[in-house]
Amino acid sequence: MKIYNRSGLALLFFAAVFLLAACDGNDPVAPDEEPDPCMFLGVDTCKQQVENGNITVNLSDTRQTIHSFGASDCWTAKFIGKWADVSKKNKIADLLFSTDTLADGAPIGIGLTLWRFNIGSGSFEQGAASNITTDWRREECFQKPDGSYDWSKQEGQQWFLNAAKQRGVPYTLGFSLSAPVHMTINGKAFNGTTGTKLNIFADKFDAYADFMVAVSDHFKFNYLSPINEPQWAWGANDQASQEGTQAENGEIASLTKLLSQRFAANSSSTQIVVGEAGSWVYLYGNNTDGRGDQITQFFWPANANYIADKPNVARIISGHSYWTTCPDNTIVTTRQQLLNKVNQVDPSLQLWQTEFGILGDICGQYNGSPRNTTIDYGLYVAKVIHHDLAIANITSWQWWLSMSPYNYSDALVYINDPSGAMNVDNCKTDGIVLDSKQLWAMGNYSRFIRPGMKRVSASISGYSDAVTAANTMMISAYKDENKKKLVIVVVNFERQEKKLKLRNDAIKRKTVNAYITDAERSLKKTVLVTDNILIPARSVVTLETTYQD
Repeated sequence: MKIYNRSGLALLFFAAVFLLAACDGNDPVAPDEEPDPCMFLGVDTCKQQVENGNITVNLSDTRQTIHSFGASDCWTAKFIGKWADVSKKNKIADLLFSTDTLADGAPIGIGLTLWRFNIGSGSFEQGAASNITTDWRREECFQKPDGSYDWSKQEGQQWFLNAAKQRGVPYTLGFSLSAPVHMTINGKAFNGTTGTKLNIFADKFDAYADFMVAVSDHFKFNYLSPINEPQWAWGANDQASQEGTQAENGEIASLTKLLSQRFAANSSSTQIVVGEAGSWVYLYGNNTDGRGDQITQFFWPANANYIADKPNVARIISGHSYWTTCPDNTIVTTRQQLLNKVNQVDPSLQLWQTEFGILGDICGQYNGSPRNTTIDYGLYVAKVIHHDLAIANITSWQWWLSMSPYNYSDALVYINDPSGAMNVDNCKTDGIVLDSKQLWAMGNYSRFIRPGMKRVSASISGYSDAVTAANTMMISAYKDENKKKLVIVVVNFERQEKKLKLRNDAIKRKTVNAYITDAERSLKKTVLVTDNILIPARSVVTLETTYQD
C-alpha cells in the first residue's frame, strides 16, 4: 500500500477543491460583494509566508549620529502631573521613559532620551480672559508682571520633568510658544493677527531673553528653543486654540543673539536650538514673507541673520514633519530636498525633527479625529520616523503631545476619565491610563537606538526604490561602536508575512533578538534565526544583535 505524506495529501485536497470549484457554475461571491483579494479557494494567501530576500547591512557606510528621541509635556501634564494617584503618574512616566523590561524581556516603556518642557506664558492665570478656548491649552508663567519669579508654577509639568530625570533621560529642552502676556502687544499669549511679526513690544526683547535664560538656568535645561512654528497665524477674531506667535527670521536672529550673550555671561551650558519650522519646506524655501529658507538664513555666513558663530548657539536647525508625509513621492522628495539644502549650506549642521503627531486629514488615509490607536496608525508613525531618519538624516526625532485626554490621534499615551469615557473635564484629577500603537511603534526606534549610535546603510533585496518601499517594506540600521551592537528596524506595510535572511561576515551570532509591534503585540520579544527572520504582516520589528570588527 502506498503511503502519502501530509504535503502530498494537501496537494490532492486542493486539486480536488479546485476541480469542484471549476465545475460549479455558481459565482462564489455574491454580486453585491467585493471579492477578498487575499482569499483563494478558502485559503488566506495574505497570511502565507513569502520569502522576500536578504537584509544587507554595510557597517562601514556610516551616516548621521543619533542624538535622541523625545516628546513634550504639552498640555496635559499640567493636570495629570497633579493627580493624587502617584501610581498612575508613574505608569505614564514608565511608558514614556523606562528602559526596564518585564520578565519575558519585553520593554516596560519606550525609553525616551529627551524631554520637552513647555515654558508657559501666563494664559492660565488669565482664565477665560486669555481668549484661549480651553484651560487644557493655557499655561502658567513663572514670571509675575513685576518681574519676580514663582518657581512653584507649572507644578504638574515639573513632576514629569523630575520623573524623566529620575528614569535617566539624559536631555531636557525648554521651549517657548509666546512671550509672557505682560510683554505682548495685545496682552495675550497668541498673536491674533494675520501679520508676520513677533507679538512683543519692541522694548521687551531684552526682558523676554532674560526670562527664558532665567527659566533655563533654574531648571538646567540642556537646550532652549525660543520660537515655535513662526510661519503660522496664531489666533483669529481675538480667539485662539493655544499659545503661539508669528515671527520673522530677523526677529528670531535678534532674539537668539540676546540669548547667546546672556548664556555666555552666565557661563551657562544651555544650547539654543532655532527653527521649529511649521513644515520642512520652510527650512529650504518659501521665504516670500521673511519666515522661510531658514537653513540659509541662520547658517550661511554671508547672510545678515547668520547666528552660527554666536556662543551657546547649537549647530542644529529644527523643523516639523507635519503636512509632508503623503503621497509617498512627497514624503521622499521633501526630505531629499531638505538634506540637499543642508549639504549645500553646512554639511555639519544637524537636523532635528522636533514636533510630530497625527493631525487633520492625511491624503484620506489617516485622520487626527477620531482617536485611533490601532496598528494602522502605529505603522504610519513608523513610516514617518523611517523617512526622517533614513532620507533626511535626522539626528533627533521628537513627538508632540506625550499624553492627551482628547478624542484625537496625536498622543502617545491616552487618558480616559475614571468611568472609561472620553470626557476631557473629568480627567483633570483622575483617569484611566491607556497606551497606543503610536507609542509602541515609536518605541521600536527610541527604546533601542540610543544616543551616540550611528546609522549605517541597510537594504532589503527587491525594495531598492524609496517611493515603492514607502508603502511596502522599509529598513534602517544603527550601530553602537563601543558595545558592538547592531539595531535594525524593519517596517512591513504589506499584508503578507515576510521571510528574510540577515547575512554579514561581521555578524557571527546565528540568532537575533526581535521586538515585534503589530495588531496583537507591543514590543513583544522573541528570538529569531538569522536565516529565517519572519516579519509579520503589518508590523514594525526591531532586530538586535552584535557584530565584530
